[in-house]
Amino acid sequence: MDKIIAKKRFSTKKILMLTGGLMLAGLVAYGYKLSLSKVYKADADKLTISKVQYGDFEDVVLLNASVVPLTSVIVSSPEGGTVAEIFTENGANVVKGTPLLRIANPNALSGYTSSETSIIEQINQLRKVRLDLEQNQRVMAQDMMVIENALRTAGRKYKIDSALFLNKVITREEFNTSSQDYEYNKGRREILRQAVKQENQSRTMQLHQIDISVTRMNESLETIRKNIENMTIKAPVSGRLSSYDPVIGKSYTVNEMLGKIDVMQGYKLQAGVDEYYINRVKEGQTANCEFNGKTYRLTVKKVIPEVTAGQFQVELVFEGKSPDELRRGLSLQVKLTLSDNSKSLLLAQGQFFQSTGGSWVFVLKDGKAQKRNVKIGRKNYLYYEIMEGLQKNEEVITSSYDQFNQYDVVEVSK
Repeated sequence: MDKIIAKKRFSTKKILMLTGGLMLAGLVAYGYKLSLSKVYKADADKLTISKVQYGDFEDVVLLNASVVPLTSVIVSSPEGGTVAEIFTENGANVVKGTPLLRIANPNALSGYTSSETSIIEQINQLRKVRLDLEQNQRVMAQDMMVIENALRTAGRKYKIDSALFLNKVITREEFNTSSQDYEYNKGRREILRQAVKQENQSRTMQLHQIDISVTRMNESLETIRKNIENMTIKAPVSGRLSSYDPVIGKSYTVNEMLGKIDVMQGYKLQAGVDEYYINRVKEGQTANCEFNGKTYRLTVKKVIPEVTAGQFQVELVFEGKSPDELRRGLSLQVKLTLSDNSKSLLLAQGQFFQSTGGSWVFVLKDGKAQKRNVKIGRKNYLYYEIMEGLQKNEEVITSSYDQFNQYDVVEVSK
């Protein structure tokens, strides 16, 4: 007899238990997923959301530039000391050589006076040596005249006695006396000539050395007197005095700046540039600015690469004549062109960059913004150039991420 094997069926209770278990597992899995993907909820009106655009990237940077004179000459004190007298005021128009102030330095003045006295004494001593040499020359010249005269007398007597001796009018002894006297005076003259020659050579050398020494001492005297005179500070050039605020009794060190003189021959612009652009700003680049309704072209004349407080300095000069209405201290906005325009994906600048360094952004879609890695190229005063990671018309949160940069997802509610 065939046996009938009945199929095992799940009871209703078991089915419910199995279904509940699956639901619980699903909920656990969903919760685990949520724990991996942290979510931050934010109101749309508290965020700045920008759409990725495609267009011309204008490679420029905006600068706040100050008007400064084309040429400024620093006024400094060659001597340290305290202000004793003030002869002019800040902002005054001065001509070259105009006295500005007088510096008092008793110690330096005493040293200069002592040195001046010592040098004058040395010059007087050298002048005395010169006079002695000249006196000695005159004495030797007089000695030569005496010997020459004695030689002539002895020569005449020798000549006469020679004739008389031949005619046997005088004795040999008398003739020998005349001959010896003549030869003696000839020898004296030769010795004196040699002495005069040597003396002249020595005197010429000494006089040359004396002249050199006196010249140098006079130069030293001139320097000392100039240093004393420099205690009265004078305008080195003609122009307008600025940055000048001396006070009676104020101390200045050697070569410390007292002020500036602006040479009134035109103006240039000076601006601080963010250190981000330090490798891109170069001499010769062009810029433009507007003043009194007109646009003026400029050229980068000098780049000063030292970075202070996150900025380096540039100087720009006008192409052609600068505007007549410019005045020192005015501020102008300058648009500096770094390179030609190019087509690019563009994302508006925002504070998100401070949080991410431009390495990633929150991309918004259907009310949720998720992290995405991006590559940012250049930037200008309005946009970042997007190299990778975004597409045209995608929406990006561009305001600050400080509140949610540790989250993976931002739910944006309207």
